[in-house]
Amino acid sequence: MKTFITLFLLTISTTFFAQDYNVKKGYVAQGYDVVAYFNDKVIKGDKKFATTYDGVKFKFSTKENLETFKKSPKKYIPAYGGYCAYAIGVKGEKVSINPKTFEIREGKLYLFYNAWGTNTLKLWQEEGADEIKKKADKNWQKIKKNR
Repeated sequence: MKTFITLFLLTISTTFFAQDYNVKKGYVAQGYDVVAYFNDKVIKGDKKFATTYDGVKFKFSTKENLETFKKSPKKYIPAYGGYCAYAIGVKGEKVSINPKTFEIREGKLYLFYNAWGTNTLKLWQEEGADEIKKKADKNWQKIKKNR
């Protein structure tokens, strides 16, 4: 019975934290290496170099990137849990991303939707990233409160 209760509580807590992250394909950033983005590289991670942080999984392309993440995970976690930064700012909605469409702004990773002729990174830049970011920050707090 103790084992069941422990597993139940673990499942609930993992689900609770996972709601703050876009874990399409089972990993944050769809399994792309979040550390590599900071070197202006878009690289799929490898299951050999995976870790769990804050109840969700991350993959990395190298052992070095995995170790770098472990030393300072908050630095590398995508803004808004890895959901489209533009959609969070403009619509206040969680929208999936194209992991190849990103921006590093003020030391933070932002990911964007880019499909069917809509590149939200371009819209983010054209419509004023600083203002959209301010709205996104407020909207993200509301989204997290209402989970």
